[in-house]
Amino acid sequence: MFDYRNFATRKLAALGPKYLPFADVATPEVPLRRLLRLSLFQVTVGMALVLLVGTLNRVMIVELSVPASLVALMLALPLIFAPFRTLIGFRSDVHVSALGLRRVPYIWKGTLYQFGGFAIMPFALLVLSRYGYAAEAPLWLGYTSAALSFLLVGAGVHMVQTVGLALATDLVKEDDQPKVVGLMYVMLLVGMVVSALIFGALLEEFTAGRLAQVIQGAAVVTVGLNLYAMWQQEPRDRARAQAMKRAVPIRFSEAWALLMRADGMLRLLIVIGLGTFGFGMADVLLEPYGGQALGLSVADTTKLTALFATGTLLGFGIASRGLARNGLPARFGIIGAAVGIPGFLAIILSSQGAGIPAFLLGVLATGIGAGLFGHATLTATIRAAPKERIGLALGAWGAVQATAAGLGIALAGIVRDLIVGFQGGGGNVSETPYNVVFTIEIVFLMLAIAVAAPFLKNAKRQRHQPDTCAPGSELSNANTNPVEVI
Repeated sequence: MFDYRNFATRKLAALGPKYLPFADVATPEVPLRRLLRLSLFQVTVGMALVLLVGTLNRVMIVELSVPASLVALMLALPLIFAPFRTLIGFRSDVHVSALGLRRVPYIWKGTLYQFGGFAIMPFALLVLSRYGYAAEAPLWLGYTSAALSFLLVGAGVHMVQTVGLALATDLVKEDDQPKVVGLMYVMLLVGMVVSALIFGALLEEFTAGRLAQVIQGAAVVTVGLNLYAMWQQEPRDRARAQAMKRAVPIRFSEAWALLMRADGMLRLLIVIGLGTFGFGMADVLLEPYGGQALGLSVADTTKLTALFATGTLLGFGIASRGLARNGLPARFGIIGAAVGIPGFLAIILSSQGAGIPAFLLGVLATGIGAGLFGHATLTATIRAAPKERIGLALGAWGAVQATAAGLGIALAGIVRDLIVGFQGGGGNVSETPYNVVFTIEIVFLMLAIAVAAPFLKNAKRQRHQPDTCAPGSELSNANTNPVEVI
């Protein structure tokens, strides 16, 4: 009998070693098919990001005429949970259950949050669009319900992604942990590309009812894929459960203090925040910009997310090959931020006469820059993490990244609306407010480069001191100091 369930993962596993970055992480004990199946949780996260940051923000701003500042604040609501990624990762590190499970219970909780948010969202949008009988509902109900749905989806995404990545690192050897996390992020981008193309095709003829159906379908797919991803991934271990019960518990504050004691960790987190803020402000405005300044349709602007994700995937692939050849993560982080600068310049020039080709090229370039920067900082964080605190380290990286992205999204919408207000709604308001935001992003990417430059100098200095980095020395342990590994 034909096995439809494993057909897709078998095909991906066959192609993986040749085309997928980080596919060499697979071993006979943990085959690529198993890792790809686990990575389906990243596909659902990518699908949620495309809906929230890609499709819905453009629909609410352009089609539903919701103020951009209000939409940006809704998209930034998950920011409330972003700092808790560190706590979520830590709790999954020390979670005690009768069966010895640590990660799966938190992934399931996050899945339920995602499903709950998607279940509420269609009806909130129908109220906002005054569609059918929903026009009889008070408008404030639509705003509050939409905010609640965004909050739930965001909380679920944070929990599923943080703990899912920690589970992936549990399955492989310590030396392969950065590779497996990189593979998970490649699958996140694949999920974003595929879901953006599917959403774009389904919304070619846009109606509020069709949008509600798409969101409801996303809710069902999220639960199905996450269940399949979790199935038999984390082994039940009663002995580990008993050992964890007997172990002396460590408090979150103590674990966090140990992590931050590593020399250069604070600077690393600052670089992550600045660069993510620089790339993240455009998330809420790229599609409205394409619709208002360049006249693109809903289907066309939804596909922009696929183009950006494709660029990010290329950036991950370039960084993967370079780092596999002993490249410095600091160099790739700086190059990523530097590539983003001309990318945003091209986006600005597209509304000044350069046209849609320059816009598309700019979106692709910023995606490549974001991929290079993201992989570099992710690798540095993983290498700096103690083995028993990988969940905490991934939580810290995710918390800073998500917080910076949320602040960037909120500020982008506010700046855009303030400039529109100053212009009085007249004149050329379709491009100037957006271009101001893109200019701010260029400034933050320059700041990220400036703060990251000392890492590159220190790493080069260490390379000229072979005795200190010899096998068996203190500095040969990548977990001791991120300055040497970035």
